[in-house]
Amino acid sequence: MKRFILFAGLLALLFGAACTQHKNYIEKEIVFDEGMTPEQKLKLASSLVPTKQQYEWQQLELTAFIHFGINTFTGREWGDGNEDPALFNPTDFNAEQWVVALKEGGFKMVILTAKHHDGFCLWPSKTTEHSVANSPWRDGAGDVVRELKNATDKHGMKFGVYLSPWDRNAPSYGDSPKYNQLFVDQLNELLSNYGEVHEVWFDGANAEGPNGKKQIYDWEAFYHVIDSLQPSAVKAIMGDDVRWVGNERGLGRETEWSVTPLRADIHEDAVEENERLGISATAKDLGSRKLIEKAKSIYWYPSEVDVSIRPGWFYHAEQDTQVKTLEHLVDIYYQSVGMNSVLLLNIPPDRRGLIHEVDAARLKEFGQYIEETFANNKIETSHTYWKARNGDYREYDIKEGETINTVLLQEDIKKGQRVEVFKVEALIDDNWVKLAEGTTIGYKRLLRFDDVSPQKIRITIIETRFSANINEVGAYYAAPFNEEGALIELSHIDGDWSEVIETSPLTVDMQGETIEVKGFTYSPNDKAEMAFKYRFLLSTDGKEWFEPSERREFGNIKNNPVPQFIHFDELQTARYFKLEVIEGTEGGTPTIDPNEIGILTH
Repeated sequence: MKRFILFAGLLALLFGAACTQHKNYIEKEIVFDEGMTPEQKLKLASSLVPTKQQYEWQQLELTAFIHFGINTFTGREWGDGNEDPALFNPTDFNAEQWVVALKEGGFKMVILTAKHHDGFCLWPSKTTEHSVANSPWRDGAGDVVRELKNATDKHGMKFGVYLSPWDRNAPSYGDSPKYNQLFVDQLNELLSNYGEVHEVWFDGANAEGPNGKKQIYDWEAFYHVIDSLQPSAVKAIMGDDVRWVGNERGLGRETEWSVTPLRADIHEDAVEENERLGISATAKDLGSRKLIEKAKSIYWYPSEVDVSIRPGWFYHAEQDTQVKTLEHLVDIYYQSVGMNSVLLLNIPPDRRGLIHEVDAARLKEFGQYIEETFANNKIETSHTYWKARNGDYREYDIKEGETINTVLLQEDIKKGQRVEVFKVEALIDDNWVKLAEGTTIGYKRLLRFDDVSPQKIRITIIETRFSANINEVGAYYAAPFNEEGALIELSHIDGDWSEVIETSPLTVDMQGETIEVKGFTYSPNDKAEMAFKYRFLLSTDGKEWFEPSERREFGNIKNNPVPQFIHFDELQTARYFKLEVIEGTEGGTPTIDPNEIGILTH
């Protein structure tokens, strides 16, 4: 990291003639001197720019996540580390098929879950027996990481890895020094043996180990390995290069600042400072003038928006009919890439080791739609570049007879992110009509509106931090969709065929007679606290109860509150069921509404 610390003697230089020429740009981080005024802080904020790695990462726009592993074969989202490696056997595995499908979707990089929370390694790690080396796949000689890296190299795609710090299989987890060394060894294997890695992705999942002690991660050691072996890689989510947008639904912010006082929680001092400022990954305001005024430091810390193409992150056959529609994916594109972020879309391969035909077709459809939409700029002269101060505007002629419903704006972020408020107008029948307005622009901003056929459009920069550098303006037509949206149908319990005996724990008499039950669903209402850990029990008489499934948690439901489908290994016969919430997503024990539960009978 390149630090820039300002002292009194340096202020005069920075705010002298050289600064007025806009030649002073500071990479990555600025620490403010205590005596600085709000105006001085804002001036410096306008000079903060990304590193070379951050800029190249932003230009990718579309990146792909691959969740694949032992969970693919157990049907779980979060494994417990007790899985038999023999379950992993993708008989038709083809990493090149993955890469080709992703390329057709327009994706520029793929990030592989080399190890998820279950600790199962997709490469033959020397650190554990819980890996592909002890599976029947490729007779124990397989290496998913190797095959995917070879495929990305062949097709010109960038490559990244996700290595979960939380490891539910490692006996040393909770013995902090010992496990940290194991994790460092795994990082060394991944970053030394497969060529160039462009992104290293960590989440902050953490828990107690077998010894009952919470693992304390040695982030400094982890990042030393990355900086030593892959200095060009961006460090994401728990790193200083790329931050999590704050949800897993594909939604960016209307006001998305890459210049922010928010700092990664891996730093000891960051937690206290973030709390003082009242900010976190989920905060609405991450870069306003008011926030910068109170800040002690600011960072170039751009947003990554992660979401899955299916309800789950791993493949589940029952979700083959729940792949996001083209319209939904395009909407996500506008709310991620179109809101100054990079999209990280998860596409989970199936048990064959292939991206399912439905997903592959949707990716191709998506890639074609985006390419066709933005292939033809309706402005007479594109590739514009202009400096704008408060109130400045530019007018652009629209090609004769053309219809538009989308406008693209870009700042030259090599010279900072500065626009705070802007509007877009159209000249229609010699009258200026407002089409859209917004706050931040950053690397890219996309705005949608109803179809119009104007003579001109006008972009007005209403407020900016000193002079803004606009380097691209475009006007486009996005074709309407002619597909039917996919609906998730749940067999919800209702009064016609069930009776709620007790609400906490939720106990239900189904139809007054025994039925065959294949599983159950939980579709949480829009509320802060949802069920996380639970017990689901069945009974034929309401007295003797049994558990039909070993699953006792809804995995990543806090960040991804989508309908949960729990399938039993075997068909069960029962008249009653009971759902007992052990722990909620916020640490409490939320009450389950009967309308949130469904029973799978086929």
